[in-house]
Amino acid sequence: MHGETVVVISRTETGRGPGNTPVWAESETTVGNVLVVPGPRADVLESNRPMGVDVAFTLHFPKTFTGSLRGCRVRVRGETFHVVGDPRTYQDNLTPGEWNRPVEVERRDG
Repeated sequence: MHGETVVVISRTETGRGPGNTPVWAESETTVGNVLVVPGPRADVLESNRPMGVDVAFTLHFPKTFTGSLRGCRVRVRGETFHVVGDPRTYQDNLTPGEWNRPVEVERRDG
């Protein structure tokens, strides 16, 4: 099984602007071998999702990706989606394969 290449878009505060408002810079990280599955994870109840979240894909990130995904966006198949929550990895001894982090992403229009 081989995954797809996606782009993680993160932002970092680089300073303060007028009125002490944060100034942000975006960076992009290409991640290969991500499994892309349409729709939400079956093991998460709808009552555990934030109000109004419509999950477009569940992305299974490889163990080689160790960065945080909180507040990030991910470009998948040419479209950009927002990461839901703060995805965590499974314990390594529970994941014998190459992937250890399921990440739900949503599309926001408007």
